[in-house]
Amino acid sequence: MFNEKAKSADAAVASVEANMGVRDQVEAGGVYAIECYDAAGTLKWREETHNLVVNVGLQDMNAQYLKGSSYTAAWYVGLITGPSASVTIAAANTMSSHAGWTENVLYSNATRPVATFGTATTANPSVNTNSASVAQFNINGTATIAGAFLSSNSTKSGTTGVLFSASNFTSPGDRAVTSGDTLNVTYTFSLAG
Repeated sequence: MFNEKAKSADAAVASVEANMGVRDQVEAGGVYAIECYDAAGTLKWREETHNLVVNVGLQDMNAQYLKGSSYTAAWYVGLITGPSASVTIAAANTMSSHAGWTENVLYSNATRPVATFGTATTANPSVNTNSASVAQFNINGTATIAGAFLSSNSTKSGTTGVLFSASNFTSPGDRAVTSGDTLNVTYTFSLAG
């Protein structure tokens, strides 16, 4: 007689993962592209540098868009004096308080040049730039340029208004300008989600 026994075992393991919330992150950043031309129109140098969007710039952007505070679309480009080794851009910088850098005003323009932005792209990232109408500086002295900034105030050496962003040239650092040079500054800003 045969005694047949069969043993079987089943095991089931289940796992549930819950998404406790939706995480969304937006990144904002910009790049300054500066070209220096001599009096004959020959390109002397070109510098491209990433910026820091400072705290008051982020706050202003957030307040204007989401809260609907009073808003002006007027933005102006300024230059930062070198040497770049002594320039420090900090998130806490404002137009009235930026101990790590000094504005350069050795240009004949009556005010800081306007930054006229075009239409933002609809892609991710959404990009906006003043490349169709660059900010132009007519240099009238010998200076060392170490970076650029974006402000809502057009007054040369002005300390009011919103400082949106600033940048310090990295490598090779300082760039020399002389009387008769023209600096063309393009600012490109992007938001990615």
